[in-house]
Amino acid sequence: MDLATVIGVVMAFGLILVSMLIGGGVGLFIDAASALIVIGGTIGAGLINYPLGQMIASVGIAKNALFFKSEDINERIQTVVEFSGKARREGVLSLESEVEKLSDEFMVAGIQLVVDGQELSAIEAILSTEIDYLKDRHKTGADIFNTLAAFAPALGLIGTLIGLVQMLQNMDDPSSIGPAMAVALLTTFYGAVMANLIFTPIAGKLKIRSAEEVQLRELTLEGILSIASGDNPRLVEQKLKAYLPPKLRTDSDAK
Repeated sequence: MDLATVIGVVMAFGLILVSMLIGGGVGLFIDAASALIVIGGTIGAGLINYPLGQMIASVGIAKNALFFKSEDINERIQTVVEFSGKARREGVLSLESEVEKLSDEFMVAGIQLVVDGQELSAIEAILSTEIDYLKDRHKTGADIFNTLAAFAPALGLIGTLIGLVQMLQNMDDPSSIGPAMAVALLTTFYGAVMANLIFTPIAGKLKIRSAEEVQLRELTLEGILSIASGDNPRLVEQKLKAYLPPKLRTDSDAK
């Protein structure tokens, strides 16, 4: 799991939990009616707004925000430079044996295109299209959580109105005022927590992860095109390091 996500979850929910305990206990903040209004209403609004398949897929997308493991870009650069050197020494067909060692499907597809002798323009068009569709998929995932973040407080407000109406209609019964007011306040609380501690942070993390993956693929595409062009490994290395800030660049033994 991403360390920053772990720290953020512990801090955000931990401090809220501590404040609840100090103020009288967690039980005061548990209300089934409020939870049904906010959680059920938010999911229902999401299903109205998005197709069922996209809503189900959003669960897997959320896992990417929590359990995504970033690949070392310098390692990718080193791999591409090594492939470039081998292609210059032994020919691009020698890379076919290296494909089985790769775990990244995008790089596998690119190297296979090079081995198959495809034109540079065709390789660039195919891989660029894949990057574009990746961006679209990631944008849709982030948009879903941003939309849910907008729905949750709105459902909280609806729950508040329901609670207030119930309270006003039963002012002659003092015993009903407390439960109705609890629904009114807790729905707002639940909506705010879901929007600001769950949905919005997940959307933000997904955007960052998407940018990292796109950068890695664009770097890989540049390297694959360089290999197909027969560029010198040193030149390939310099091209790819241009994608990195100076402090992240490391030296390699490319020859």
